[in-house]
Amino acid sequence: MQQARVYEPHKQLKQGIMIWKEMFREIYDYHELLWRLFVRDLSAKYKQSLLGNAWCLLMPFVAIGTFMYLNHVGILHIQQTSMPYPLYALIGLSVWQIFATGLNSGANSLVGAGDLVTKINFPREVLVIASMAQSVFEFLIKFALVLVFFFVFNYVPSWKIIFFPFILLPLLFLTVGLSLVLALLNGVMRDIGNIVSLFLMFLMFLTPVLYPVPTKNFLLLKLNFLSPLINAPREIIADGTIHQPGLFGVASVISLLIFLMSWRIFHLAETKIPERL
Repeated sequence: MQQARVYEPHKQLKQGIMIWKEMFREIYDYHELLWRLFVRDLSAKYKQSLLGNAWCLLMPFVAIGTFMYLNHVGILHIQQTSMPYPLYALIGLSVWQIFATGLNSGANSLVGAGDLVTKINFPREVLVIASMAQSVFEFLIKFALVLVFFFVFNYVPSWKIIFFPFILLPLLFLTVGLSLVLALLNGVMRDIGNIVSLFLMFLMFLTPVLYPVPTKNFLLLKLNFLSPLINAPREIIADGTIHQPGLFGVASVISLLIFLMSWRIFHLAETKIPERL
């Protein structure tokens, strides 16, 4: 039997550090709801679609093909990569889309839930996490294609590819953290969803997703702490090492702090969410 949740004035502030234990327990208690929301969102996304899940493979091919063509005709000059370029670009784009797809869907998760938020009492973080789970699922489909490309290009990755999931964790924390805040803001100002889409389009070209880190203007990429989070998973596959461990460490700490602070803010604002939507 599901326990009733009792809200008291300033209860969340009075609990102090113990609130974290309650937050984790709430997510665990609603893990079945999380799974059902994930299945619902995934089914709705590709419902009445001719290609279905194949769409998440088609878009990377279009982007990679465009960059290859621009490089071939001389409009862009892509430096030598540590692996065949299609494979290099596919890994980078797959990792990037964990962030981009997760942030986009997470920012719209509360608004898109409609009556589910206003009429049913449950931890609304579940909606954001379910949208993130969908992004991870699509990544797994793309990574299956990466494994096929290993055979196509006769490329042998480093054995340290086994650490690949752990290297992805900071990016996942960052995506969920930012999604929690953006979901709240989107409930107050509906323009946030469109702003996020435009921002991601611009940010992708400022992040070495489809091209290696350039030797010039490197300062700009240093300031973009997404760069080491995108590059590190690809580097662990290619070379078995992270080329800039210091930057990756700093970016990982920032990502974890953003996640923890955002989740705390979201939890404090949770009782006000139905009023705002």
